[in-house]
Amino acid sequence: MTGTKKCSIPPEASPLIKVCNISMEHNGKRVLSDVNLTINKGDFVAITGPNGGGKTTFMRIILGLLKPTSGSVEILKKDLRIGYLPQKSRVDSRFPISVKDVVSSGLLAVKDIARTEREARTREILDLVGLNEHREKAFGALSGGQQQRALLARAIISRPELLVLDEPLSYVDKHFEQRIYEIISELSRETTILLVSHEMTAISRMANRHLLIDRSVTLI
Repeated sequence: MTGTKKCSIPPEASPLIKVCNISMEHNGKRVLSDVNLTINKGDFVAITGPNGGGKTTFMRIILGLLKPTSGSVEILKKDLRIGYLPQKSRVDSRFPISVKDVVSSGLLAVKDIARTEREARTREILDLVGLNEHREKAFGALSGGQQQRALLARAIISRPELLVLDEPLSYVDKHFEQRIYEIISELSRETTILLVSHEMTAISRMANRHLLIDRSVTLI
């Protein structure tokens, strides 16, 4: 999967994203080297690897949040709806924003959605992650695990076609882990999922493809 300069797609595949010859350097250090990968519609890709191996960098390049030093990422579906749960919260917990507003912000990119539909989806997703009773609270008043659940809700409220999850179990209360397994299992029936985990968990065992990223990509 690495070291090739030609990106080909098997004729039987239903490609969604094509990664061609991606390399990334940061402060003179090679983070990723000549990565090639095709992600197909319906894939559940579990990605693991050592700390500093380039997992999060790779995901952020796919999302267009980082520009690689060389190579390209091609999104093969126009207006692809993407949900993203980053490894660490980018919401300032001191900012006075309610839980429901954090979650509903996941709909900002959805065009022509009525206010009633927005409110209905927000209630539905908050129920799904067990946070409806906290909907009016300030986001910063939640525990770390509750914040992670709210950010997961934000990632999935748009009903994304591609869901990118970077260490989704970080900070989550142990008693809620099983519920997250159930939510992601249900989503995987209709959603293409990329999941980063530093270890193979019950979630990663749901995957149909497993990748090891340590500067290059290896199928495992």
